[in-house]
Amino acid sequence: MACARVPLDERQVTEPGPLGKERTLPALHPDRKEERCFVPYKPPPEDGSPAEVEEFLELARFITEDLEWLLAQPHDKFWCQVVFDESLQRCLDSYLRHTPRSLDLAALPSSPVVAEMQHSVHRAVFLTFLRMATHKESKENFLTPAVFGEIIYENFLFDIPKILDLCVLFGKGNSQLLHKMIDNIFAQQPSYYSDLDETVPTVLQVFDSILDKCGLQVEGATAMEPMKLNAHKQPTAMTMSQQELVDIILYLCDSTTTIHAFLDIFPAACSTFHSHGFLSRLTSFYETAVPGLEKAVRKRNFDDKGLQEDLWKRLSHSRRKMVETAHLLLHHTCLQPILEGRENMQTFAEELLQHFTSFLAEKRFLSDYDEQFPITDDISLLQQALPVIDETRTSYLLQGLESARDSVGRRKPQSQMQPEASPLLSASQGAAGGAAAASSDSFKPQEVQEPGGGESVRGAEAMLDVPRKGNNGAACPVSGAELESLLSCIRDLLPDLGEGFLLACLEEYDYNSELVINNILEDRLAPGLDKLDRAMPRPVNEELPSVLGNRSNVFDDDEFDVFRRDRVDMSRIWKGRRKGESMREMLNDKEHIAEQRARYQAYETVVDEVVIEPGETAAAYGLDDYDDEYDDTYDMNQVGANDLDGDSLLSRRPFTVPQVLRKGNKPEEEEEGEDEEEEETLQNNVNRDQFVQDPALLRERAEAKRAAMQQRKGFRPERASNVVGQTKGQGQSLETFLDRRKKEANKSRVANHNRRTMADRKRNKGMIPS
Repeated sequence: MACARVPLDERQVTEPGPLGKERTLPALHPDRKEERCFVPYKPPPEDGSPAEVEEFLELARFITEDLEWLLAQPHDKFWCQVVFDESLQRCLDSYLRHTPRSLDLAALPSSPVVAEMQHSVHRAVFLTFLRMATHKESKENFLTPAVFGEIIYENFLFDIPKILDLCVLFGKGNSQLLHKMIDNIFAQQPSYYSDLDETVPTVLQVFDSILDKCGLQVEGATAMEPMKLNAHKQPTAMTMSQQELVDIILYLCDSTTTIHAFLDIFPAACSTFHSHGFLSRLTSFYETAVPGLEKAVRKRNFDDKGLQEDLWKRLSHSRRKMVETAHLLLHHTCLQPILEGRENMQTFAEELLQHFTSFLAEKRFLSDYDEQFPITDDISLLQQALPVIDETRTSYLLQGLESARDSVGRRKPQSQMQPEASPLLSASQGAAGGAAAASSDSFKPQEVQEPGGGESVRGAEAMLDVPRKGNNGAACPVSGAELESLLSCIRDLLPDLGEGFLLACLEEYDYNSELVINNILEDRLAPGLDKLDRAMPRPVNEELPSVLGNRSNVFDDDEFDVFRRDRVDMSRIWKGRRKGESMREMLNDKEHIAEQRARYQAYETVVDEVVIEPGETAAAYGLDDYDDEYDDTYDMNQVGANDLDGDSLLSRRPFTVPQVLRKGNKPEEEEEGEDEEEEETLQNNVNRDQFVQDPALLRERAEAKRAAMQQRKGFRPERASNVVGQTKGQGQSLETFLDRRKKEANKSRVANHNRRTMADRKRNKGMIPS
C-alpha cells in the first residue's frame, strides 16, 4: 500500500503479478495501465445526413464515456493512463485539431441531440486537460513539481500549439481556470518559455505567407534574398482564384483569433512576443494586407452572396483581433508598469511614445486603433503620471493622428472635437448628424452574431453587414437612410447641386460628406467629376414588372392559389406523406350515423288510424284509396296454385357431394350401393313417424352396415387379444404368447413406457456399456 503524504513519483505499490505472485512496482509504471482504446474525434457532419449523424453520436458517446471513466480513476491510475496510453493522447489531439471553432459555420449543430453530445465531449476534454495540468490534487495525492514538469514536457502532454488551441477553444467562460492552468504549466516547467520564444518566429511567418500569397512585398524578409524570376507573375487578391481567397481569409481569421486568445489569457507571454518585434510586424502587415483583402471581398463577384457575407465578417473579426492584440502588447509591456508605479517609469513611457510615433507611418492602422482605444487617453494618462513628458512630442503625435484621420477620410470622435474647427466643417458636421460616420472606412463597432449561438463577436468596427449596390452597380457600404441623410446634409449647404452629381461625388470619395463639401468649395474635384453636369438629376430606378402579375399557370384560380385567394383551406394541405386514418379512429367515427338519423326518423311513428279533420281530404294525409296508375292485370291469377306440394319435393334426387370435395376416394360402386340403401330406407320410412329411433337398433344397423362393407373389401376383422392366458404351470398357447409380445412391443405408445426403447437405442449405439 502507498504511504500517506508521499509524492506519486516516489510511491511503491504491491499488487498481484501475472502469475498470481505479489510484486512491488513504482506507482507510475506501464504495467499498471488499463487496456482501453480511446477512439479519435471527428467533427459533427455539415450536411446532417442521418447515417453521418448516427455515426457522430456513437463516436462522441464512446469518447465521453471513456473520458468520464478516466476522470473517475484515482490519482495514481489516472497518471499511469495519461503517461503510458498513446491512444488517449491521439484522442485529445484529434479533438483540439478538428473540433469546430466559434466562427466556423460547421459549429452550428444540425440538431439539439448533436449539440448536446458535442457539449458533453467539449466538457469532458476540458476537464481532462485541467486535471493533467494539476500536479497537486490533495495533501495525499500530488506529484513533485520538478517531476511533474518533466513528465508533461518529456511526454508531450502539453506543448505550445496545444496551449494555443486550448485558449481559443475553452477561453470563453473559462479564462480564469485556463490562466491558472497555463501559469502552473509554465511555472513548473520553464522550458516552455524557450519553446514559446522559438514559436514566435513561426507565428510571424504566418503574416509573411499571407503577404506572399497576395503578391505583396514582405518587408525585412526578402531584402537579403534574390527576387524570383516569376515574382512579377504572382497573383493578387483580385486575380487569385476564389478558393485561394477564401483559404487566406480563413487562415488569417484563425491565426489572429488564436494569438489574441492566448495573449489575453496568459499576459506573461506578451513580453516574449514584444521582444521579437511582433508589434511592428503586426502593424506593417495590417497596413499592407488588409486594404487589398477588403477590396477583393467587396469588388469581386461571388455567386454565393452568403459566402461573401461570411468572408466580410471574418475579415472584420480579424481586423478587430489584430487591433486588440496590439493594445494587449502595449498595455502589458508599457502601460501596466506605469499604472503600477514600477521603477524606470520614464523608460516605459518613452517606449510607449516611440511605438505611437512608429504608428504614424501606418495611417490606416493608427486610425483604426484610435477609434477602439483613443490615443489621447493614453497620452493624458502619461501626462498625469509623468508631468515631465515633452509637450512638443505629444503635440506632434496628436497632429500626426489628425493627419492620419484626414488621409483615410475619418471623422474625429465627438469626444475629441476641438472648438476651434473651421465654421464650414462645423456646420456640415452638425447638419450631417453623424451620418458620415457610416463610411466604409470608418471603424464603427458592429455586432456580428457568432455562428455557434454564443455571445456575439464584435467584428472589426469598419465592417458593415453586407456590401450593397450603388447607382453604378458597385458595392455601396451605406444603407438607403444613411445615403439620404448624406444628400440632405450636402444640399443644405449647396442647394444648387443636383442629386445625381452629389451621388457621383459621394461614390468617388467613399461617402465622406466632409471631403465632398471641401473639394467642391475649393474646386478640387477629380477630373471625372469636373466633366459632369452639376445640375444632373438623380437617376430614376426603373421598377421591373411584377412577376406575379404576368404569371400564367394551369393552377390559376384553383382552391390553392394563394396569389388570388385570401383564404385557403389549410386542412387539405400537409407536408410529406399524409398519415392514414387508423382502424380504431374509423370505427369510432359515428358521423355517418348522424347523417342518416334524420332519414330514418320518418319511420319511427306508425299510425293505424288517422283522424281526418272536417274540411280536409284523405289526399292531404296520403290516404287516397284510388290510384289511377295501379296495374290490376294479374289480380285474378292464383299465385302459387300450381306449385308442387311439400310431399312431392321428397321424391326428387337427394343432394350429392361432388367427388372432388369428398374426404375419401371411395369407389363409385360403394357409393351407389350406399345411395341405394339410403333411398330404400327413406322410402320405407317416409310415411312413418320416427322422430327418435331406437339407439340399439341404430347401433345394430350400423354394425351390420360396417360388416357388409368390410366383407366387400375383403377385410378380416382382428382377433380379440388375450394376454391373460391360462394359469401358471399349465402352459400358454401360441396366441397368448404372440399377444403378450405384441403388447410389450407397443406399450410405449401410451403412458411413460418409452424408457426401455430409448435405453435399447443408446445401448445399440454404444452410449451405455452392456
